[in-house]
Amino acid sequence: MNLSWYLPLGIFPTSELSHFNVQDTANKPQCKADRNAIIIIITYNSRNVMSYSISTLLIRSLRDVFGENDPARRRAAIDEIYNEDCTFYDPMKGVFRGRDEINRIASEIKATHPDFQYQPIAAPEELGNCGRVKWVSGRLGEAPAYAGTDFIIARDGRIAAVYLFFDKLP
Repeated sequence: MNLSWYLPLGIFPTSELSHFNVQDTANKPQCKADRNAIIIIITYNSRNVMSYSISTLLIRSLRDVFGENDPARRRAAIDEIYNEDCTFYDPMKGVFRGRDEINRIASEIKATHPDFQYQPIAAPEELGNCGRVKWVSGRLGEAPAYAGTDFIIARDGRIAAVYLFFDKLP
């Protein structure tokens, strides 16, 4: 049985929330609203592990793990959003298991292009416990150097597996 408890993240006037996309479904940020305010709540599971939406996991993995130059921030993000027994599937480099290996390969990938940034080119898509996001990477202000799609499977609000696909540039 998975018991949940809630921690209020904040109370925001509804007039200032046009940029928020909060959905009221299981394992996603929960919201309660009245005419004047909305309360955003983060869901925790019974093991007190923060539970993120699939879309949040996709964007954070792209930005905070594979796009992060600072090793300490990268590792903190991995520990926060990946399950301990996670797996990363790279079509060119192989399969990497566990947080330490994901940290190692993310560091190696970022070291090849430290000035490149990943930019989603479409909103993340979710289906059940999985999702995908299409992205491009390159130097800001220049044409993208390459493109790809990250596909994840989530378990308990964290990433259990990431599958990397390289795409043709848009």
